[in-house]
Amino acid sequence: MNRRSWLALLALGAVLSGCSLAPEYHRPKAPVPAKWPQGPAYQDSKAAPGAPAVAKLKWQEFFRDQRLQKIIKMVLKNNRDLRLAILNVDRARALYGIRRAELWPAVELGAAGQKQRTAAELTNHSTDRTTTKYSVDLGMVSWEIDFFGRIRSLRDQALQEYLATEQARRSAQIVLVSETARTYLTLAADLDSLKLVRETLKSQQAAYDLVKKRYDAGAATVLDLYRAETPLQTAKVDTARYQQFAAQDLNALNLLAGATVPKKLLPAGLDSLAPPRKISAGLSSEVLLQRPDIMAAEHRLKGAYASIGAARAAFFPRITLTGTVGTASNQLSDLLGAGSDTWSFVPRIVVPIFDPRIWSALRVSEADQKIILTQYEKTIQMAFREVADALAVQGTIGRQVAAQQALVDAEKNSYRLSSQRYVNGIDNYLGVLYSQQTLFTSQKVLVVLRLAKLANQVRLYEVLGGGAD
Repeated sequence: MNRRSWLALLALGAVLSGCSLAPEYHRPKAPVPAKWPQGPAYQDSKAAPGAPAVAKLKWQEFFRDQRLQKIIKMVLKNNRDLRLAILNVDRARALYGIRRAELWPAVELGAAGQKQRTAAELTNHSTDRTTTKYSVDLGMVSWEIDFFGRIRSLRDQALQEYLATEQARRSAQIVLVSETARTYLTLAADLDSLKLVRETLKSQQAAYDLVKKRYDAGAATVLDLYRAETPLQTAKVDTARYQQFAAQDLNALNLLAGATVPKKLLPAGLDSLAPPRKISAGLSSEVLLQRPDIMAAEHRLKGAYASIGAARAAFFPRITLTGTVGTASNQLSDLLGAGSDTWSFVPRIVVPIFDPRIWSALRVSEADQKIILTQYEKTIQMAFREVADALAVQGTIGRQVAAQQALVDAEKNSYRLSSQRYVNGIDNYLGVLYSQQTLFTSQKVLVVLRLAKLANQVRLYEVLGGGAD
């Protein structure tokens, strides 16, 4: 094959390599309602006027507590799960580079030099003769001309896998940011509960001392004494239990941060926190398509289409070229100018006649496409349910907190009056005990509800795709 034929074949291969047998991709219709649910459970979930959409709100703007912001920065810098996600992105990027490189020929350059001395008596010359020879070989290693888009489809598949992996990294960051915030809030709530049980322990100790003094004076029965001791010991158990919970919360926060969180960044309680900003879910559920996990699922679906294209191309002939360009000269300077060139190109055509594996590969790629499509649709449905659940909590949690606060206030008055009636000898200690237990239980529930309200704000931000950048 001469040089012109070779260049013409290269040009033809470059033109035809743009062909693809992959089916044309169209985004499937989302299998969820176009709008968020409506009803009594969602009546308070409407965002305040001017509340920003999640897509435009960075996590530094959503989380307004400066201590929490510093901890999140530690997490994003040190967390090993996020580090693994980033490394997976680098690996996918490298694999894409390999597939893309297969579209171009691999060229090898080799050079050699030889010097030979011949004695005068063996030649027609009067002196010894030294011959120097240099050669340079430029070789192409089995380049497949992608007439039917097989390599291009594999490249597109690798590209979509890389993009899906990048979205998986963003999803991992969202989870880490929200989990860090929830752990921080849980620690604050458990510290509030620990403060509550310590105050209860102090009041129970005072109540027990009072009953003991009355018992010693003959004004109280032994049953009153035992009844006073029961909540006292219960408060001691609760104190130790919430000390354990707070320590475990701190351990979880340190694990997320990948280092020990400084004490100055730890919360003192829920009242010490700056609450997250209020956000808007918008009116349309189409915002879900911007969630990184859904975008990753769509990239995998596009990759499945490209895989079908590669499987279809396997039914057509494959043309590969191998060749060398050799240059030889007796002088090194000739290599840069005129020299003796030799061209050698060998085309190889492989035509599949009967290979059951090709049909099986096509059926597998088509089945994979249907599986990934179903996974994509399920991901959207799960995302819709997560947002709907968060909106349902947002629509009702405010009323729950208000009602629970009113209940706590009423039971405080009940406990105060019951204690006065016992001291005045009107009632026995059973009424005091009941009032105290119901008050303590209601106070713990109030802490839980306050935590749920803040944690749900974080949850809504997370399920709407916030915190990725």
